[in-house]
Amino acid sequence: MSDQALQKQLLHLVLGGELERLDDVTFKDLSKVDIVGVYPNYATAYAAWRAKAQQTVDNAQMRYFIVHLHRLLDPEMPNQAKR
Repeated sequence: MSDQALQKQLLHLVLGGELERLDDVTFKDLSKVDIVGVYPNYATAYAAWRAKAQQTVDNAQMRYFIVHLHRLLDPEMPNQAKR
């Protein structure tokens, strides 16, 4: 088995869209939220987040987020590495 196959899967979701206000996380239009994807670890989620964030850098209202799905799926799991 590869090292990656032996590592515990820690799912992360990357999503984003245009916000109503810069000081809040309410999306202007939920039907236009961009679901980038689900990733098996923080490193790959971060790479996807960074690429999307850089593509939308000219629009100050656009924000992309990384959601730690593994924490929602198993809240009893001890908080492992922050990444």
